[in-house]
Amino acid sequence: MAVYTVHGPASYYGTDVRTAPEQLVFVRDGFYFWAFVASILWLLWQRLWLATFGYLVITIAAEIAMWSFGVGSGTRFLVMGVIALLVGLEAGSLRRWKLSRRKWRQLDIVVADSEEAAERRFFERWNAKTARDGNRGNASSPPPLPRASLTQSESVIGLFPEPGASR
Repeated sequence: MAVYTVHGPASYYGTDVRTAPEQLVFVRDGFYFWAFVASILWLLWQRLWLATFGYLVITIAAEIAMWSFGVGSGTRFLVMGVIALLVGLEAGSLRRWKLSRRKWRQLDIVVADSEEAAERRFFERWNAKTARDGNRGNASSPPPLPRASLTQSESVIGLFPEPGASR
């Protein structure tokens, strides 16, 4: 199961998400294979201009440094592979960073098998929240994250061994 973060523009926050759901962006957290295999193309495709510039600066600086020290081709390949691996691992964070720079807000976090399932879960929770609040025309806050409820018979891991115990 993948974790998705749901983002919407700042002007979108506080409006009903059902009016323009195509504006929402779902960003998967995890490893992006295409960002690893073709880093520069993936960065350009996602329109991550600052990240593309940073990637070019780092790779060119690494190549110049390895050339000046007379490093062999195997080590050069390994260093470039590590840089590509880092891009693949941080691709989702780079997309979230771009959205935050554009003043987009994170509306929710959803766990699902696919992006389509994440969309379904997000809108189900959002609709449930608006129905619960009795305010169907204007949802002013994102849906609450699911929380586990504990009964008195269940134990709690951490500093307080019993639910409701004195501190």
